Amino acid sequence: MTPPPSGPVCAGASTAVLGHVPYPSFSSYVRARGPVLLRTARSLTANPCDAEDLLQTALAKTFVAWERIEDHRALDGYVRRALLNTRTSQWRKRKVDEFVCEELPEPAGLPEPDPAERQVLHDAMWRAVMKLPERQRQMVVLRYYEDLSEAQTAEVLGVSVGTVKSAVSRALGKLREDPELTPVR
Repeated sequence: MTPPPSGPVCAGASTAVLGHVPYPSFSSYVRARGPVLLRTARSLTANPCDAEDLLQTALAKTFVAWERIEDHRALDGYVRRALLNTRTSQWRKRKVDEFVCEELPEPAGLPEPDPAERQVLHDAMWRAVMKLPERQRQMVVLRYYEDLSEAQTAEVLGVSVGTVKSAVSRALGKLREDPELTPVR
């Protein structure tokens, strides 16, 4: 990790190019204690990438205060405090997307139908479809079981789109009137 430049960006960049680091003791501290401090940052966040960002921010704050820190034996405590303060600030600034309300905004989910009932419905539907005239049956199967559009169904059967619309409408009318499907509605 490279320390952030001190002073203007241009001056910091030129010293980094020349290989001159303003605080060599800071660089050696970061190399030596970086892994331990990263573990501390990871304990404060759920995301490893956020932990790296958090540590980088805390180290930048430490770098800025490097000259003012009198006891360099207490640097770990200083950086840990910077980690905690930074994380607390991030937490306080977070956007709250959830609001407390008296009623749940989502409707309660409908219970899953019994698989046996679904199979009975499926069988009754197929029996009703099989009662349709062949041309209507073909169109219903292509439209609703194969999920083709009206234009695709017309193309497959070699008829016009209007023919598909009217035939499917008549077929659906017959299915609505089928006595086997009446109890299901």
